[in-house]
Parts: sequence; C-alpha cells; structure tokens
Amino acid sequence: MGIVGAYLIGSLISRQESMAVAPEVKTFTTLALTFFMAYVGLMVGAAKGDYLDLSALGGIFSDKAARRDLKILDTSVIIDGRIADVAETGFLTGSLIIPQFILRELQQVADSPDSSKRQRGRRGLDMLNRLQNNNILDIQIVETDFPSVREVDLKLIELGKQLDAVIVTNDFNLNKVAQLRGVNVLNINELANALKPVVLPGEAMRVFILKEGKEYNQGVAYLDDGTMVVVDNARRLIGKNADIAVTSVLQTTAGKMIFGRLWEESENGSANGEHRANGTTRRQRDVRGGAAPVRISDHSEPITET
Repeated sequence: MGIVGAYLIGSLISRQESMAVAPEVKTFTTLALTFFMAYVGLMVGAAKGDYLDLSALGGIFSDKAARRDLKILDTSVIIDGRIADVAETGFLTGSLIIPQFILRELQQVADSPDSSKRQRGRRGLDMLNRLQNNNILDIQIVETDFPSVREVDLKLIELGKQLDAVIVTNDFNLNKVAQLRGVNVLNINELANALKPVVLPGEAMRVFILKEGKEYNQGVAYLDDGTMVVVDNARRLIGKNADIAVTSVLQTTAGKMIFGRLWEESENGSANGEHRANGTTRRQRDVRGGAAPVRISDHSEPITET
C-alpha cells in the first residue's frame, strides 16, 4: 500500500510540465517518496496486520493451517495457579489471551470484604504477574467486551468464537456450555487426572487411614495427588498406616477412586494363588516380591510373620 501510494504521488510529480523544478529534483523526489511510503506501509502492516482480512481477496492468502494458536484464560484457572506451573514446563504453546473483563473480575474478588475471597483474588493477581514474568509466554490483554452479555462465562464463549480461540478453565459447567456452543476447552483438572499414576487391581500400596467411610466398617485414605482410597474393614485402623491390596479403580467425572482391602485379608482369602473380587475368581499377581504375608500392628509398622 505504501509503495502504491508513493508511485501515484511520484507519477503526479513527474508529469508536471513546469520548468521551475529540474528533472533531477523530480527523480530524487519520486525515489525519496517511494522509500518513505514503503517504510510507512511496512510499519502500519506490522502494527495492524492482524486486523487485515486477506481471505476476502478470494482465498489466495488464506491458510487454515497457519491460524494463530490462541488460548483464553478463565478466572478459575488463574486463581488455581497450576497454569503457571504448566507454562513453565514449556508444554503450553501459543498466545495467552487475558480479557479486560477477567481482570476486572479478579480485581473485584481481590477487593471483596470476605477474607477468603480477597485472598483468592490476590492469589490470582500474583499468578498473572508470574505469567507475565515468564519470557517464554506471549501474554496479551484484550479490551474486547460484550456489553449486551452480563455473565462472564458467556462473554468468554463469545470471545472464543470471535477469535477462534481455546478457553482454558477449571469450571466444569463452563466446560460443558462452551462445548455445546462449539468452542474448544482445555480443562486443567482433566489434565491433572490424566497425569495421575496408573493403579491396577491386585497391586499393593501403603496408605494412611484418615477417616471413616460412608459404608459400614470402611476406612478412607488419600494419596499424595488427592485420590481417594476406600478400604474395607479398616475403621479400626483410623490414624494408622496400613498395607492394602487394590481391588478396583473407579473413574468418575470428579476424579479417580480406588477401592481396596487390607493386605492380610487379601492373603487370608486367597487359596492356591487365587482370590475372589466382585463375585469372580482370578489369578492374583505377586506384587510383594516373594515376601511373607504382613499383618498390621498397633504401632503402625508391618511385622513379618516367621
């Protein structure tokens, strides 16, 4: 555009019949205008190139494979903070979009009279500063807003449709609504569940029985990643460590649950290397490395029977 403008202006100058301007001056002026206008066009194109819709020229310049990788951050995922850890590992690519209405919501939460909300809001602002200090990331704050839409979640969906971007969130409801509206979503909770270690039925593990379960005589423990472990007949061991054998693993939308029984009961219920679980009999895998059965003592330490 700059070169075309310079050419038109230079043509008008060169075609002037006036003898007041020497031909050498006309040539120099035309060349100077050409370079100057080319520079201006280059600067404008670099600053406003994202607003040019070249696909309107017949699809010659359009390339769907080269579209920008944009991710819009939700308030919940910013306050959660794990997005910063994922970004620092280098697994998060593309540009991170932070809408201005998300910043306003974070500021409102940080200024809340409720101490817990105020702490969550300030944590979200700290996470934003941490993301901006990461030189690997491309953080962009957009002013786009939708005054006719009141709810922040719906504004995120509209922005995602407008920018053809992916929404990064922890909100289960926003996840479902965005998918229904045709907007792709990345859920950090789903990523965390996918990265949890795989536990197979028959494996042994040591857990700390923390509290009583819902069913009779059950005990509940938790792994380091927050996975709930339900152990049969472990109520008497609340506050103690126990060796258990995994009987089943249940995957739910809220996460993973592991069911097991005490290791000594699993050994006592075995006959010739077989044990019964869920009404079926199957071969038990040797997960103890040939060690003798273990019973739970009152001192929370396993004692090998001799």
